[in-house]
Amino acid sequence: MRYNKIRKMDISNGPGVRVSVFMQGCAFNCKNCFNPETHDFAGGKEFSQETISHILQLCDNSFIAGLSILGGEPMHPKNIDGTLQLAKAFKEKFPNKTVWIWTGFLFDHGLKDNPALSFVDVIVDGQFVEELANPALKFCGSSNQRVIDVQSSLREGKVILLDEAK
Repeated sequence: MRYNKIRKMDISNGPGVRVSVFMQGCAFNCKNCFNPETHDFAGGKEFSQETISHILQLCDNSFIAGLSILGGEPMHPKNIDGTLQLAKAFKEKFPNKTVWIWTGFLFDHGLKDNPALSFVDVIVDGQFVEELANPALKFCGSSNQRVIDVQSSLREGKVILLDEAK
């Protein structure tokens, strides 16, 4: 598995100041994706235990609100093991900080049973669709994408959008 880049202070991918990891490799190749350099599974850098340790070190600051995992496609079968390891290690070390994941896969069509989700607070699902692009949306690129409260959705057995969670 590979990753493209790590942002040690990101304010655009989730609430607050976050550490963001962009996984390498995506099979969706959405038209006008904002990150096309992450599509090639052979690109980027090797993702290892040292990478996870480095990310956790970056997150070990009181001003860091959480970890954002984007892509590329973090939930792709070629990337899911690394995504799971990273999310699990993060939540074990920082149980009061949040994990957000962006994915082209749909939560209620194959993702909800993924073991990685037990360590994820919010997932933004759905592929970017240029015809539905809306720069005014918070945390989404196109109006078909949803910001899902993962733990509430798993408990309720249905999709609970973040702004609907109580």
